Amino acid sequence: MSAAAFPSRPDRVVDGPTPKHAQLREILRHAVERELPPGSPIPSERELAERYQVSRLTVRSAIGKLVEEGLLSRVRGKGTFTASRRMELQLYLMSFTDDMRRRGLEPTTEVLGTTTEVPPAATANALGLAEGATALRLKRLRRADGIPLAVERGWYHPVKVAGLFDLDLTRSLYAQLAEQDIRLDHAWQTVWAESADKETARLLGIRTGSPLLVFRRVSSMAGAPVEDMTSWYRGDHYQVTMQLDRSSPDSGNPAKHGGTR
Repeated sequence: MSAAAFPSRPDRVVDGPTPKHAQLREILRHAVERELPPGSPIPSERELAERYQVSRLTVRSAIGKLVEEGLLSRVRGKGTFTASRRMELQLYLMSFTDDMRRRGLEPTTEVLGTTTEVPPAATANALGLAEGATALRLKRLRRADGIPLAVERGWYHPVKVAGLFDLDLTRSLYAQLAEQDIRLDHAWQTVWAESADKETARLLGIRTGSPLLVFRRVSSMAGAPVEDMTSWYRGDHYQVTMQLDRSSPDSGNPAKHGGTR
């Protein structure tokens, strides 16, 4: 999109008590919130600098703040876009691959690493492993329509899924495990908010400190724990909605199924 085609109020950035980056930020905010549909590209830093007669540093500061607020999203090699409407994170057992396809998006997976090592004590306890026993560790980056959405770092029981690393790890693990009659049928999931560390931010193409939704899920088959997965989801693309009903607080005890971290 060219700068000439970019809709905005007729505001100008002027000298005065309000910093220029703050003035430009509000001009861009108005366009993003009221005039541009989700997923629309915005002009480049150079085009915006020329249009509003400000430095590229000023433009970068204004855009950076809107990215932090979740109104804009940077895609490496493509540019900056108005953020898509947040997707609902599903609170039931479904693979990322199936979830994205259900939404009409094309999922892809990049394997970041596979190792066999001694897990943290909390994970060993969750998987029912003896002290000092090793587990299978898998790290993956999940994308939808080319946009990085989640980083997964998971631990797997070394006996119950011994052939894990022989699978195509770029595809849905749940589907492939089901083909081997390993069907995860129960899970305890814990959710919290976190700021992106440097490594996770780099993988997701966001700034360090950007908001993330973190899910730790301990999944089992027929009562036997198989997976201890923690996933970091971009806060600018996801939200969680839950239905709450009055019930006994003693109806379940997550601590008995792996606890929380």
